[in-house]
Amino acid sequence: MTDPLPAAESTEVDVVIIGGGPAGLSAALNLGRARASVVLVDAGRPRNAATMRSHGFLTRDGVPPLELRKLARAELAAYPNVRVLDRTVVTALLENEGGDGLRFIAALHGRGSGIPPAVAARSVLVATGLRETLPDIPSLRAFYGMTIFSCAACDAWELQDRPLALIGETPDLAARARLIARWTDRLTVFTNGSDAVDTVEEAELAASGIVVERRSIDDLEGDRGAVSAVRLVDGTRVEIDGGFVRPQWHPALDFVGGIELDRDEFGNLVTDRSGRTSVAGLYAAGDAASPGPQQLIVAAGQGARAAAVLVHDLVGVRTAH
Repeated sequence: MTDPLPAAESTEVDVVIIGGGPAGLSAALNLGRARASVVLVDAGRPRNAATMRSHGFLTRDGVPPLELRKLARAELAAYPNVRVLDRTVVTALLENEGGDGLRFIAALHGRGSGIPPAVAARSVLVATGLRETLPDIPSLRAFYGMTIFSCAACDAWELQDRPLALIGETPDLAARARLIARWTDRLTVFTNGSDAVDTVEEAELAASGIVVERRSIDDLEGDRGAVSAVRLVDGTRVEIDGGFVRPQWHPALDFVGGIELDRDEFGNLVTDRSGRTSVAGLYAAGDAASPGPQQLIVAAGQGARAAAVLVHDLVGVRTAH
């Protein structure tokens, strides 16, 4: 192991973690406890920033996501060998050809004080999550995270047995509808003018009592985050008490453009079950890794597992794939 970070100007560490969500924070905690020197780079733009409450995280069910991050940061503060760089992004990740054991160089750009221009590390954990693009509906963001959500496992309990909408334009929309129907028997699927649901799928959904609405959406109606209706382009109103949207997700991995990494069909990093990517010394956890979007507690677990395997790899103790 390299020496723990003695001062703010230190730029050589065992591990750089890119991303300060549940996966990155969990990995930082476990690496810190393993006496690894760690720099965690956090841009401070979490995908779930609009969500009022996070669910399914044992002992923290219902805690706001930002509060969850705050609690994790407070725990990391107890480990002097872990340094968090706030409001900082990795502009490029390069493989180091120096042969000094520092395999990677992360070029940084930050708005805070004391941000080094780069950090060299023996290993890198990518935990940058995903960017999401929502359907082009004017008021959708006004309800997103309050009564319109993207994760059924996270938020459907609070909406059970109500009239709900599922809005999306992705090929998996029918499968998502069958899942959400577990929580309500009053579900309308809005394809927003797209062909996301074919005629066979529509018939299958209808047999389960799920309505498919193919007309384009003009906007959503409601007040103070509480959605009340979907308004179609012809003026028709479909009253709802909440619902779900299927975003299009894109991995936030522009900074690894110079490194050839195996990816799945959606662009997420392919790893073994321990978080190792196709490049030695480079690991991934959370939503950035295949298969993509996951619950917070799953992402945190992946970060912890990747951290444990990373420590084994650093000291040459091989673990199973």
